[in-house]
Amino acid sequence: MLYAIIGHDVPNSLDKRLAARPAHLARLQLLQAAGKLLLAGPFPAIDSNDPGPAGFTGSLIVAEFPDLHSATLWAQADPYLAAGVYADVTIKPFKQVFPQ
Repeated sequence: MLYAIIGHDVPNSLDKRLAARPAHLARLQLLQAAGKLLLAGPFPAIDSNDPGPAGFTGSLIVAEFPDLHSATLWAQADPYLAAGVYADVTIKPFKQVFPQ
């Protein structure tokens, strides 16, 4: 089943985010290589693909896991959470309708 993993950044998270980004991306690349990643990306703090020093307010990952427990364990091991980028993470089952 698909799960939406929504990380909510702490205020002024950009420096922490940049430092932890390589490890965060490496985990996403493993999901992608396994054919489990549907999409992933950050929420810019301003209306721009490159928010510069404004940074980001969080991230969205939609990926396939066997169950909610597995998705939760994966999300809890995210380098962004360990580095203090995320204040908290929400994990929800996700049903993809479009595109088919």
